[in-house]
Amino acid sequence: MSSWRNHVLTSLQQRDKKEKIPYAGVFTCLSQLEERYEIRKHFLDDVLCKSLGRGGVDVGEDTRLLQLQLRESEHMQEKLSQTVSDLTTVLYLKEAELQYRQARVSLFRQEALILARRSNTQRASLSELEYTLECQSKELADLHEEVRGLKKALAQARREKEELLQRWMEEKRVEADRLNKYNDTQERWQRLAKQLKKELCIEIGKEYVPIVTNTWNGINNTSEIQRRHSNSEHVSTVTQV
Repeated sequence: MSSWRNHVLTSLQQRDKKEKIPYAGVFTCLSQLEERYEIRKHFLDDVLCKSLGRGGVDVGEDTRLLQLQLRESEHMQEKLSQTVSDLTTVLYLKEAELQYRQARVSLFRQEALILARRSNTQRASLSELEYTLECQSKELADLHEEVRGLKKALAQARREKEELLQRWMEEKRVEADRLNKYNDTQERWQRLAKQLKKELCIEIGKEYVPIVTNTWNGINNTSEIQRRHSNSEHVSTVTQV
């Protein structure tokens, strides 16, 4: 349906281009001549009526022609006056419109200047923001790098901590084993010392004899007692060790 309308419209436009547009000037001149003919006919009838209204006196052809030209001139003057008045009104309107347009243009120019200044300011701010963003991006990259280094250092510190903890636990275990061995040794020595002391006391009790009145025997017994006392002190020393 739309294609059919477009086809008809195209055909009409082509017909107007061939048949109407070339004769547009002729039609305009014809309209103007018809208008002038109607005006002259109206003026001629008016002149004839006025000439007959003067008592039937017939005026000359030249007089009627002059009157007709005068009426045409008056009509053309009125028409021209009206045209000048219309053109003057249009001119005033155009001047007012021109002033309004100039005011709008001035306003738009001021707005354009303000927008240009604002654009320059925003462009400068944008440049500053871009520079700040670039600096912050570099700082962020440096911070990321530093964080990665800190993470590596933290992981290394944790590994060292675990190694130190394992070493400390191993040393504590070795120290505990050595202390246990030392305690076992001390306990065995104490048992052995007690046993030796007990056996020594038993032997001393078995070999003890009363002191006789014989001086020689007394001297010998006294020496024997001193010797046994000395042995007892030696055993006490060993027990303390």
